[in-house]
Amino acid sequence: MAVAAIEAPDTADTKKKRVLVVGAGIAGLAAALRLHRQGWDVVVVERAPARRSSGYLVNLHGPGYDAAERLGLVPALTPSDIGFFTSIMVRADGREKFRLPAAVAEAAVGNRALSIFRGDLESALYDAVAEHADIRFATTVRALSQTADEVEATLGDGTHIRADLLIGADGVHSRIRELVFGPETEYLVDLGHMVGAFPLEKAPEHVPDGAGTTFIGPGRTAAVMNLGPQRSSTFFTYRCPDTRAELELGPAAALGRSFGDLGGGVTEALHQLGTDPAGAYFDSVGQVVMDRWSDGRIVLLGDAAWCVTVFAGYGAALALDGADRLGAALDDHRDDIPGALTTWESSLRPEVDKRQTLARKGISRFAPPTRAHVRAGELMLRAIGLPGIRGLVQRSIRRANN
Repeated sequence: MAVAAIEAPDTADTKKKRVLVVGAGIAGLAAALRLHRQGWDVVVVERAPARRSSGYLVNLHGPGYDAAERLGLVPALTPSDIGFFTSIMVRADGREKFRLPAAVAEAAVGNRALSIFRGDLESALYDAVAEHADIRFATTVRALSQTADEVEATLGDGTHIRADLLIGADGVHSRIRELVFGPETEYLVDLGHMVGAFPLEKAPEHVPDGAGTTFIGPGRTAAVMNLGPQRSSTFFTYRCPDTRAELELGPAAALGRSFGDLGGGVTEALHQLGTDPAGAYFDSVGQVVMDRWSDGRIVLLGDAAWCVTVFAGYGAALALDGADRLGAALDDHRDDIPGALTTWESSLRPEVDKRQTLARKGISRFAPPTRAHVRAGELMLRAIGLPGIRGLVQRSIRRANN
């Protein structure tokens, strides 16, 4: 009878702790990088068969940019920064309503900011840690147990790994959360909206170069960005009373049904999606709400723990910041991992609570309830260009990121 191999932590003589990170997304790779630099032996498992290279745009500013800087990522990310671009508000047929110049966003956010594709951020993290960690694709954790001294994980291939710490960074539908804390239904709060995003192989002809068009109507938003071939992308979100049924339709059918009446860049984007739906991100919008993020030597990180949603616009930044703070807490409490996790959670939870609240309040910006709300939002956007209002917006953004 074959016995599965057990990979144990290093001996006490080396004093090198081992961490098993589940999930090779932004949160998982950032934690792997941070802990490697602190001298940990790092193993990462990822259920996807290979690295992902696409995704939607993410913005790093405030604490997110600071965390990227502390992790040493800024030099690698800067060449991929698309910067600020003109945003054009359009009608349903694609005709222009008004423009928000790039300078407005730049003045509001400041120069310590990066706008990059999610895949570029994941690639920078992977490149920084790949030589120093044991990264395994196409596998995940099947079972878990822990004692006061270690965690033992059974992988899908039957391998057993022993570690001092296990980090569940496997996303909103986390397997680790299910194994340790219970079923997803106890923690995932469905906000009644769908979100879709995908890259465009061909730059959209009906969107000016270096600009993005945005249509906002009752219950929905559609944005198409023309940043050149292989750098253009889309973002869609809409109110939906039955998210399960929508997921069953799939991205091409669901987005086509909800946005097929729109013209301009949206028509082009949906056509490209129809020919190649595999690279699309498409999911219901939900927040993960938990009373605690750790149990002994097992901790959840990123969307697995909190998922602020795209309505907060801060998920990637919070993943980096959370991973960086986790490393700092573990460094400060080297002989007490459960204590480190408790300290880390206490320091981060106020920020997560704030972002989740902002996301719930921000739903009406992405999916206005009525045409009156659409018009009010447009008046606000038009006013941002005025010097006095621009200053108020700058101060509001700074308060949100401090």
